[in-house]
Amino acid sequence: MSLYLQPLVLLVSCLLLKQTLIDGATCQDCFTHSRAAYYPNSDERGTEAGACGFGSFGATINGGDVSTASVLYRDGVGCGACYQVRCTDSKYCSDKGATVVITDSGSGPNTDFILSRRAFAKMAQATDLAASILALGVVDIEYRRVPCSYPSKNITFKIDENSNYPHYLAFVIWYQQGKKDITAVQLCETANLRCKLLDRGHGAVWTVVTPPSGPLSIRMLLSDVDDGEETWVVPVNNIPQDWKAGDIYDSGIQVE
Repeated sequence: MSLYLQPLVLLVSCLLLKQTLIDGATCQDCFTHSRAAYYPNSDERGTEAGACGFGSFGATINGGDVSTASVLYRDGVGCGACYQVRCTDSKYCSDKGATVVITDSGSGPNTDFILSRRAFAKMAQATDLAASILALGVVDIEYRRVPCSYPSKNITFKIDENSNYPHYLAFVIWYQQGKKDITAVQLCETANLRCKLLDRGHGAVWTVVTPPSGPLSIRMLLSDVDDGEETWVVPVNNIPQDWKAGDIYDSGIQVE
């Protein structure tokens, strides 16, 4: 090789290596290695007392394929996010694994996930191997963030039972869709578009003291996990003026 070409070849090689490292560091579809356990209960589903504030909905969403998370809980921002989780022992485990929704905060021995018993068993290659995986208790896994999909459901607002009309309003957001985090929420008067920025009370519960009056429009700031792009989304339907604790309101929208 010509002595004049050697520096050029070296430069190109370094640039290719740098790009490879960058691509690896920003890979959104790559799996991360960790460990997972499960919490046994009689109905094999999730808990109704999860830190996300979903209540009984948190035990049944996604057919009960749910999980607690430790670091991925992210002070509540991770609530409602979906992950593909699969164990790595080829003797028992399938390539597909299970898709779970984060509904609670918690950790076990060196684990990122504590799955519902139902979801843990779903990682098996076949039904007759589920008992073998459950017997292990804790398994090595790999996981990645995936879009949440609820084809027949719109984003929904459940007014928290602790709300006190008209002095205090709290609500939880159900059926979070796509690969997007809800990072901020505003509550606006529809008559004059005067808005209040809400507090994240805990988990997926948003709160405001002395809420605006009249029919209310909820605005959600969605942050795309892949590219970080942020977008304000305004539902089609409003919260009625005479909202009540325990009521459920359909936003009228889905988000991909």
